[in-house]
Amino acid sequence: MFIETKITTKDNVKIAINHYRNGFDSVLIFMPGWFMTKDSNCFLQMCETFGLATDVIGMDFRGHGQSEGFYTFTTWELLDVRAVVNYAKKLYSEIYLIGFSLGASLALIYGGKSNFADKIIAVSPACDFDKIENHFWKKEAWLPTLQKAEMKRWLSVRPSAIIRRKIKPIDVVDKIKCPTLFIAGENDPTVYPWHTEKLYQKAVCEKKYELFKNCNHAEDLFIDEKDKFVEVCSSWLFGE
Repeated sequence: MFIETKITTKDNVKIAINHYRNGFDSVLIFMPGWFMTKDSNCFLQMCETFGLATDVIGMDFRGHGQSEGFYTFTTWELLDVRAVVNYAKKLYSEIYLIGFSLGASLALIYGGKSNFADKIIAVSPACDFDKIENHFWKKEAWLPTLQKAEMKRWLSVRPSAIIRRKIKPIDVVDKIKCPTLFIAGENDPTVYPWHTEKLYQKAVCEKKYELFKNCNHAEDLFIDEKDKFVEVCSSWLFGE
């Protein structure tokens, strides 16, 4: 079970979180991508699964779910990450970040701009927002989207103008100091795996790259290869 609460960002946006207090000294913060929320079925499952080994926080970025504001496609969402991490810093000795898609890009941007994460896992991150392929017409893209259809979630998403200045993860990934795991899906139709590989190659921290064969995008890796995904991530975080 979790406690739902809201945290206020520096620009006065209230960010909703699910806080799973499981009695650990560490916390893993789940950072969904565009069009996904902390209450999406797959994220609820991931939070429960990883909650066996650590406390967990699931967050809604601005413009999603129970959070306020409008989504800016990584322009201002760094403030959301900072607010949640600052909240966690008061309670835990170790803070881990796991991001998916644009959430993964934000995890890397945060890591490059701050030294307050102990470990990072980036699942299907884009090295540059403007270079995202997003071939939504391919069955590999729209079929998983339909399989994850949640009308309540879809109605909660509030985007703003997409044309804003953004920090490119590829420009800051070499500033990350904490151990970072890069994960990609071989058949990703939204963010091709070369993005993740390029980020991994430029990173100078302790790092690892994992390619999931015959898998698609972001949270789909957990849905399609749950046991492997949990094993890879748990080994990186906890050495199990």
